[in-house]
Amino acid sequence: MMIKKPMYFVAILAVLFSACKNDVKKEEANEAIVTEMNDKTEETSNDTSDAQDNSATSEIIDGYLALKNALVDTDSKKAADAGTTLLAAFSSFDMASLSTADHKEYMEIAENAIEQTEHIVESPMDHQREHFEILSNDISDLIALLGTDKTLYQDFCPMYNKNKGGMWISETKNIRNPYFGDKMMTCGKMQKQIN
Repeated sequence: MMIKKPMYFVAILAVLFSACKNDVKKEEANEAIVTEMNDKTEETSNDTSDAQDNSATSEIIDGYLALKNALVDTDSKKAADAGTTLLAAFSSFDMASLSTADHKEYMEIAENAIEQTEHIVESPMDHQREHFEILSNDISDLIALLGTDKTLYQDFCPMYNKNKGGMWISETKNIRNPYFGDKMMTCGKMQKQIN
């Protein structure tokens, strides 16, 4: 009888040990699943924040493009109105989602862009075009910093400003020159596609 008790005891220990070992494996598997889910959540939230950054510039870019198109049409009043819209887009831009470094750089770009746009709102066509050239560089810097959800093109006219040239951003592949309008509508070339 004494021999049977240790056998039962060993058998019970074996079953318990096996059950514990399975629980440990299940716990490890559960931890692996939770870790994987957390990783996917982080990736999704990173993608979402990138998308928000990219679309955050939409209103500003839309205002800029309206201004560019008014200059293409050589319409000073329309350009001034588009400039007013662009100023409103800058003032309503939500900076809360920007990192400290991006916030600082954005403020530098925005400050100069707003100054150029204010001049455009108040000036005749030839001065509007002068300030538009500087504004175009600011918008290019803004896109480089925060991205865009639009497909855009960087164009360049080599003849503008006494052959020093001038760059602008466009929403179309076709050259429509904002510096000369209908005087030299197709003067220029596409330098690169953005996004």
